[in-house]
Amino acid sequence: TTNLMDNYTVYFGRVLSNSFYPVLQRAIGVGSAFEGWSPREQDVVYRVLIPMTPPRGHSFHLELESAEERPVRNFRVRVQLECTCTREQQGDNMLCFLHHPEEELRRNQDPSLLDTLCTSSYLDVEKTARWFYQLVRAIWPALPQAHNWHLTLLPSTRSCQVKVSNGRESFRIEMLFGVRRDDSDIFVSSQAREAHTPSTTWPESCAVAEMKFFKHIAKVAPRDSMHLKCLQFFTRLTLGFGFSTYTTKRIVMHLLNVTPVSSWRRRDFLQRLEDVSECLHLCVRAKRLNHFIVGNQRLPENISLPPDVQRGQSYNLLHHLEQHSAAHTQAMYEYQVL
Repeated sequence: TTNLMDNYTVYFGRVLSNSFYPVLQRAIGVGSAFEGWSPREQDVVYRVLIPMTPPRGHSFHLELESAEERPVRNFRVRVQLECTCTREQQGDNMLCFLHHPEEELRRNQDPSLLDTLCTSSYLDVEKTARWFYQLVRAIWPALPQAHNWHLTLLPSTRSCQVKVSNGRESFRIEMLFGVRRDDSDIFVSSQAREAHTPSTTWPESCAVAEMKFFKHIAKVAPRDSMHLKCLQFFTRLTLGFGFSTYTTKRIVMHLLNVTPVSSWRRRDFLQRLEDVSECLHLCVRAKRLNHFIVGNQRLPENISLPPDVQRGQSYNLLHHLEQHSAAHTQAMYEYQVL
């Protein structure tokens, strides 16, 4: 997957070099497959996030949709035209979208990003996904993998999902795209967090920061560390129950952050499983599980956060148990069964 995406990145650069579409950066592997564990080993989705930067003559501005406390904050990406007259004076053959007549622009230059992938000045996720599908399909025959592998495009409205197969094995890859917040490891991403996410809504994503946390743990943990096996085992154990993989992952991350890595060796496996179970019990009983990234002052130094995320007040990932007594009763019952 990494080799395939690196090859795609090279061709993205060639195809889009003189266009006014978003500039696509090298893909970042995120999610369980790249963190070293997966709840469903036979049905792994290799998820990558492709950072986008604005093309020439454009800038991106992230706007928070609502300041209210919620598990996932939503942003919009406003696209703004920038003056490029000085570039033209320096010999660049690009016309300035702001200061050249519209007729001349239509006749001599491709449309701006505002006229292709935007809705009311905001970058549109669904339009971007459709454009991205066309790009992936068009570039595929030029890639080395095309000689031995077959590409199948899978339906999706907010990402690009593909399956590559060679008759013996196959891989599912989901390509998400996002815009980095400042120079941090926090992005606004195309991945939907709610059932009906508007096409101009980009939810905030901590996936890159979480992946870097697991990479940090892998560097400092002993060779026989079982932290990933522990996470994988417990997420599989809870399949079919109302406890999400997201919840289990956050509990293990919190434990890794406060328990010495030397305490996750093979001999400690059962004890760590009991710790995860007890932590889940306490969280369900208290109806509270804090977000791992937001407001966490104990993260490794190589994880970069925007000030509002770093100093923000952590919010409750089990807030639905506070709001609905029936859901809390059901969760307590399922924990006893588990």
